[in-house]
Amino acid sequence: MGERRQLVQTYYNSLDFASPADIRKFLNVLAVFMANLEHKFVEAQPWGSQTDGAHARQEFDRFQQQLGREGYEYREGTIVPITTAARLADAKLIAEQFDAAHITDQIKRIEASIDIDPALAIGTAKELVESCFKTILRERNVEYGKEDLPQLGKKAFAALRLLPEDVPDSAKGARTVKVLLSNLATVVQGLAELRGLYGTGHGRDGRSRGVSARHARLAVGAATALVTFAFQTHLENPPADQSR
Repeated sequence: MGERRQLVQTYYNSLDFASPADIRKFLNVLAVFMANLEHKFVEAQPWGSQTDGAHARQEFDRFQQQLGREGYEYREGTIVPITTAARLADAKLIAEQFDAAHITDQIKRIEASIDIDPALAIGTAKELVESCFKTILRERNVEYGKEDLPQLGKKAFAALRLLPEDVPDSAKGARTVKVLLSNLATVVQGLAELRGLYGTGHGRDGRSRGVSARHARLAVGAATALVTFAFQTHLENPPADQSR
């Protein structure tokens, strides 16, 4: 047992918790551990040791509570972000995979401005999505010009085969999937409009009311979820003439 603890401690000490990549490595290891706990208390329900099952459940719940305090949650074998800060960390990790320093800078700007300058956070969230689309289009050799954000989004979704018409009617849950894919375009349109109304980059009526951090978190949460999904789709389904 002492040797095992030493190995765990050595692994723990090797991680840099200022690095999004190392944080994700740790979360992936923790997900395996929590999956084992989940298996123990689920298996114990009908025939196993109730004491062992109860202990596993207590341990699982304790880890779940701690994850919640840090902005994450265990779901079906993986640990997912549930807060804006955690989603930003995942988006930053993906930006590092693309060596996209400008995207990383945008995320840092968002992190620093949500509470003290919500308008800047909203404006930068829109820029983050725009940078995401342009990066994907460039990597897929799709030309783009001075399209606005919704037009860029449509091009990027088409390149990723994320348009509703890309889903065959015969596919399982086709109707639901098509609705969800349609909502991607709605999110993009909403971010563009929100930035025009409240974000930086446009002059506004001097009597217009500002926005609060909760508005910024809404915009940033939507933007980071969209960016993470789009980038992950791009990485998991590379173009036929491109290997990563």
